[in-house]
Amino acid sequence: MASISVRRPPLPAAIYLLSLCSFAFGLSEFIAAGLLSGMARDLHASVAATGGAIAAYALGAAIGAPVLTAMLARWPQQRVLAGSMAVLALGNLAMAAAPALPALLLVRFGVGLAHGVFMAVASHAATSLVVPARAGRALSIVWLGLTLALAAGVPLGTWLGAIWSWRVVFAAIAVLALAGGAGLLWAMPVARPAQAAGALGSLRALLQPALLLAAGVAALVSVATFSFFTYISPYLLQVSGLGANWLGAAMLAFGVCAIGGNLLGGRLADGARARGATLLALGALAATLLGCHLLRTQALAMLVLCGCLGLLFFAIVTLSTMRLLALARQHRPGLEAVAAGLNIAAFNLGTAAGGMLGGALIAGWGLPAIALGGMAAALLAMLLRWRS
Repeated sequence: MASISVRRPPLPAAIYLLSLCSFAFGLSEFIAAGLLSGMARDLHASVAATGGAIAAYALGAAIGAPVLTAMLARWPQQRVLAGSMAVLALGNLAMAAAPALPALLLVRFGVGLAHGVFMAVASHAATSLVVPARAGRALSIVWLGLTLALAAGVPLGTWLGAIWSWRVVFAAIAVLALAGGAGLLWAMPVARPAQAAGALGSLRALLQPALLLAAGVAALVSVATFSFFTYISPYLLQVSGLGANWLGAAMLAFGVCAIGGNLLGGRLADGARARGATLLALGALAATLLGCHLLRTQALAMLVLCGCLGLLFFAIVTLSTMRLLALARQHRPGLEAVAAGLNIAAFNLGTAAGGMLGGALIAGWGLPAIALGGMAAALLAMLLRWRS
């Protein structure tokens, strides 16, 4: 008897538009690293001071994701998402016209606020547009935009900035943001949240112990990854003794594998054993960082390990976001977007803390110690997830 295959309907167009918008936000955030030298020169500031543009954006995202999302809990999702895209468009135009560094830093902080709100609301919106069995896959498509920005958008934007101008790159992001926002106004259904909690009630949802513990695991994952990856360039050049070509290959491996990890995380999150998959991924993250220490002089091994790092980190990002959304449905129904914002804040704060941890380890024990510090953070995250 012939088997009958059931073809699933395609995901709604709004999910792919959310991915396009997350690509625009991701490009706005990550491209500053590739344009830093040109920005510093044109704004008559040091490279170190201009690097504050990255920190200002991350700080805005960390604050905006949980706090502003909670304050906007009564607003229709379509309005919040389209408004966030408008802020992104206007903010990038302001960056392109920034006359001095202080103005640029202020604008990037404001765009970071909108970034946090958008990713929190978009994460919840994507899972609510599909049946529960496909929620993880829908979420991974939205987050795919961020990984594509890192893997493909940043190299292309850096090249354009080098041959043209960093200001043109930011202006192009503004145009992309306008297109994405218009698409959302067309494709996103207009619906109010199921529970219109007030701002204070929504903020109190952030104090739920189960949500805080899950966010703590997410933060530790980011600490583990970025205590090492923040210093990947000097690690490979000085400790591993590799050339600039190997460094470029390692960055490419991280970005390409991040895309695969994002999609893998979505599939695992839809499975019946998401908890086991998360524990396995955390253990593999710890093993990868240990491998970065033990095999630090092996060029091919380091290339593979950098790819594994990108795959595991972004798989865990999707798994963690789905876990917080599930916990919110259990403990604070109607406030899933606020929970997603808490997750985004945790990853951003963890990224900053990871950079500080790596710097402290370098000062105390040298560059080789950063991989071991990351491994310890990954093992702690694994322990917390196992006990929760």
